[in-house]
Amino acid sequence: MADQPNSPESSSRPDSREPNWERAALERIALAAVKEQRAARRWKIFFRFAFLGVFVLLAFALIDFSSDSKFSSSGRHTALVTIDGEIAAGVNANAEDINTALDAAFDDDGTVGVVLRINSPGGSPVQAGMVYDEIRRLRAKHPDKPLYVVVTDMCASGGYYIAAAADKIFVDKASIVGSIGVLMDGFGFTGLMGKLGVERRLHTSGENKGFYDPFSPETPKMDAHAQALLDQVHAQFIKAVKDGRGKRLHETPDLFSGLFWTGEKSVELGLADGYGTTDTVARDVLKAPDLVDYTVKESLTNRVARKFGGAVGGAAMKALTAGGASVSLR
Repeated sequence: MADQPNSPESSSRPDSREPNWERAALERIALAAVKEQRAARRWKIFFRFAFLGVFVLLAFALIDFSSDSKFSSSGRHTALVTIDGEIAAGVNANAEDINTALDAAFDDDGTVGVVLRINSPGGSPVQAGMVYDEIRRLRAKHPDKPLYVVVTDMCASGGYYIAAAADKIFVDKASIVGSIGVLMDGFGFTGLMGKLGVERRLHTSGENKGFYDPFSPETPKMDAHAQALLDQVHAQFIKAVKDGRGKRLHETPDLFSGLFWTGEKSVELGLADGYGTTDTVARDVLKAPDLVDYTVKESLTNRVARKFGGAVGGAAMKALTAGGASVSLR
C-alpha cells in the first residue's frame, strides 16, 4: 500500500494550485498599486481645486476691497445708491455705508442727480435718522443735484423715514409704502414659569434696572414709561415726514397710525409723488440715463465672516437678549 502510486487528483493538486496562488498574489499587488495611484490622483485633484478656490477667493476679495474706494469723476451720469433689507448697524443697510455712498455720489462732478433705491421694511430709528439727516445736509450743500427715491417692493417705517428726506419719491403702483409708527416688542414668561414651579431671582441696583425683564411681571409704571418712550420717537418720525413732505401730505386720521398702503394710494395721500423706476427716473426726469452705482459693496471677507460667524453670533446675542425690548421702525 505504501508503494501505491499517487492518484491523479493528488499528483495534480500541487501543480495546479501553485500558479493560481501566484496569479492571485500578482492580482492583489496590482490592485493595491492601482488603488494607491487612484488615491494619489484624488489627493492631487483635491489640492489643485483647493488652491484654485483660495486663489478665486483672494481675487474676489481684492476686487471687493478696490470697490470700496471713492469714485473718480466719470462723466455725466445718474448716481445710484441702494438700500436693501433691514436698516440696522452691522448689516448691509447701515447708516455708515449708506452715508459714505451718498457722500461719494454727491461729490462726483459728473453726478447730475442721485437715485436712492429703497426696498426695506424699516429698522433702527437711529440708523434711519442718521441717513435722513445726511440727505438733508447733502441737499443743502449741493442744491443743483436733486435726490430722488425710487421704491421697489417696499418702503415702510424706517425706510420711509429716510425717503421723506428726498426731493421726490417715485413708486410702483403695487409697492408697499408707509407704516409711520414705532414698536417695542418682547415676550413674557411669568405665567409659564409659575406653572412649572420656577422662581425668578433677579437682583438689581436701581429700582428700574430690571425694566422689561421677560421673566418678571410687567408693572403699570413700566408700561407707561415704555409708551412715553415710543410716543417720543413716533413724534420725531412724524416731524421728519412733515418736514420732508411739507404741503404735499394729505393728512388723514390714519396717516401716522402705522398703517401702510399701496404705491397707488400713497400717491393720493401725498406720501409719494408719482410712478417710476430707476431707469425711467434717470432717463426721463434727470435726463442722464447712464447709471453709476455708488452703493458700498460688502467685501468678500466680511461676507464669509457674516455667513459663518453671523449665525453663531446672532444666535448668541438673541439668547442673551431673549425677551428684551428694542425700539424699531418696522
